[in-house]
Amino acid sequence: MSENRKLAAILAADVVGYSRLAGADEDRTLARLRALRSDLIDPIIAVHHGRVIKRTGDGALVEFRSVVDAVRCAIEVQNGMVERNAGVPQDRRIEFRIGIHLGDVVEESDGDLMGDGVNIASRLEGVAAPGAICLSEDAYRQVKARLDLSVSDLGSTRLKNIAEPIRVYSLQVGSAGTKATATPEAATSRPAAAAPPKLSIAVLPFANMSGDPEQDYFADGISEDIITALSKLSQLFVIARNSSFTFKGQNVNVQDVGVKLGVRYVLEGSVRKSGNRVRITAQLIDAISGGHLWAERFDRDLTDIFAVQDDVTQHIVGALALNLTEDDRQRLAPEHPRNTEAYDYFLRGRELWHQLTKETNVAARDLLQRAIELDPNFAAAHAFLALTHGLDYLNKWGASDSMAQAEEAATRAVTLDEGDPWAHWALASAKLYTRRHDGAIEEVERALVLNPNFAEGHVCRGEVLYYSGRPEEALESFARGQTLNPYFPDVLLHFQALALFQLGRYEEAVGLLLQRLARNAVTDVSRALLAACYGHLGRLAEAHAAWQELLRVNPTYSLEHRRKVLPYKNPAHFEQMVDGLRKAGVVQ
Repeated sequence: MSENRKLAAILAADVVGYSRLAGADEDRTLARLRALRSDLIDPIIAVHHGRVIKRTGDGALVEFRSVVDAVRCAIEVQNGMVERNAGVPQDRRIEFRIGIHLGDVVEESDGDLMGDGVNIASRLEGVAAPGAICLSEDAYRQVKARLDLSVSDLGSTRLKNIAEPIRVYSLQVGSAGTKATATPEAATSRPAAAAPPKLSIAVLPFANMSGDPEQDYFADGISEDIITALSKLSQLFVIARNSSFTFKGQNVNVQDVGVKLGVRYVLEGSVRKSGNRVRITAQLIDAISGGHLWAERFDRDLTDIFAVQDDVTQHIVGALALNLTEDDRQRLAPEHPRNTEAYDYFLRGRELWHQLTKETNVAARDLLQRAIELDPNFAAAHAFLALTHGLDYLNKWGASDSMAQAEEAATRAVTLDEGDPWAHWALASAKLYTRRHDGAIEEVERALVLNPNFAEGHVCRGEVLYYSGRPEEALESFARGQTLNPYFPDVLLHFQALALFQLGRYEEAVGLLLQRLARNAVTDVSRALLAACYGHLGRLAEAHAAWQELLRVNPTYSLEHRRKVLPYKNPAHFEQMVDGLRKAGVVQ
């Protein structure tokens, strides 16, 4: 047969976990795929001038005249799948991974394409996370100036059966993954982003107007307390503190914030503290229209700070016309500390705890203990004191009895205020790491009843379920935590990869681990898990490379230590990782 060499943009796509979906209900899965092709995928490919080269049962290879067309097509498909999967249980969702490469291909007389250009696109698809798009460096170079994309640089990546490493860029689409494109043409070719939930809100960090940067903690604390109060309402979808606070110090466009965080409403404000007086301004804005729903200024004595917070919360409830139940009203009227000095120490300590370093954790504990000395019945201070001890245990920063101290403080917090979700979260963590899995689940479930928008609580629930041998349920909890906290910490990628690993979905785990390594270059545990994944997949050279990188990052890494401290209910689940490392030949 005659052949013709040319440069082409190749898109490779397949369904994540297709065998699992088909095994559960093959007829239904095939019918859904046929409907997706006819109603969504094929029309989008046609709009962007693509040509389907080859179809498999769960995927396709598509040729495009330009990389820009290929990427626009991929974004529309993935955004379309986000909408199609809304409300579908996690284990029944059809999700695609997509790889795109620009390279040399051979076109045969029957129109089929072969060569490295096709092979690299297929391997890029294999390292993409569910719902994501991976671009080779050659492809990314063509689009980075023409499309405004939010990407993660995964670095130089070895792809199976490809001789040289390829630099890979990951594009995560959805509510926060892609920005508006740079040209009017692109804007008309992409569907509108899915509308945010009607009752959804982000509370931006209040600006510190005191003229003293040392007072930042106070403004931040006011914002966080309002987030916590609103999060207790099941009618509302409330973005987590960590994501809202990524906008701290920025001159933001509220409508842009609404798009990035996937919310309808945004609360912003300022705090000016001077002596015993405090001025707080707050305004609630519709992030779609930009219109103000409510705004007010409060000038009060510092002793009235809790009343101001309650007023702000109640005004938001009124502006959004929320119909509160009696339980809701009780949650919005918690016990406040009686001592404003103790509250000040608490705010300082909580803010330092959020920084998650050894030094700030020690300083946080000192401040929280001073708050407790001034107000022994301050439940939230006991809860965060427990969290400082838990952080010591997990990072090997403190004494051998750190977890016992964490449990003691958390138990005290729950006793003082059974309605504090942070206290139950702290106690759940203490019970998990002392291998009382059922008790840990009870505590974290209680935390989520009290605060349905508790992103850290959903992640904790996922962690408990994973160590209890329930990885499918764990993935659902991790996904919920990710939705509430779109600017999630990179460790969540590791947790998700662990659950996929336990399910034997090693290729998917690899994709998430590579994303984590791109965000956190010094993680040892993700490199160990990556080596184990490669071992199970028979990719021995890559396993050895990952293990060598692990030893470079942490020469003292010990499997025996991990076996001792990780709270697996079934020890065989830890041995699954050891088995992968044995297959790779990196351990005996």
